[in-house]
Amino acid sequence: MEQIAAAPAPRTAVPPHRQEREEDVLLTLTVAGQCCAVPVLLVRDVLGTQAITRIPLAPPEIAGSLNLRGRIVTAVDLRLRLGLPPREAGTAPMSVVVEQAGELYSLQVDEVGEVVPLPAGGFEPNPPTLDAFWREVSRGLHRQKDRLVIALEIDRVLAIG
Repeated sequence: MEQIAAAPAPRTAVPPHRQEREEDVLLTLTVAGQCCAVPVLLVRDVLGTQAITRIPLAPPEIAGSLNLRGRIVTAVDLRLRLGLPPREAGTAPMSVVVEQAGELYSLQVDEVGEVVPLPAGGFEPNPPTLDAFWREVSRGLHRQKDRLVIALEIDRVLAIG
């Protein structure tokens, strides 16, 4: 009797930043004293102070746009986007350029930390006491030696407005 090999099950495409891994590699950053992290695979550039052109009638969290090697990049003030107090006058933000849905966005942050591998199993779910907005934009928390890192979901941060 002839045996017929079963066809492999169809695979659904999973974005690289959502695939299950033993560890996630994240870029840490600080916003208003809070340590956050974004997937390093989404980061395209880290920039110092940039000339930003204000966009008329844009929401307050949209700081404006900047020119990055000929591409127009929307600058998002992460402090305002996350509901944190505005930056003090005279302090210049750093920019973490991320790609989302084929577009570039510059996340304005206070400080950029380091690239760190975090065990995927070490993430804890968002606690119920965390602000509802932060629960919406975070995929979970990771405890490090001396700090609590909130892992941000870039697509959610940029989608909520």
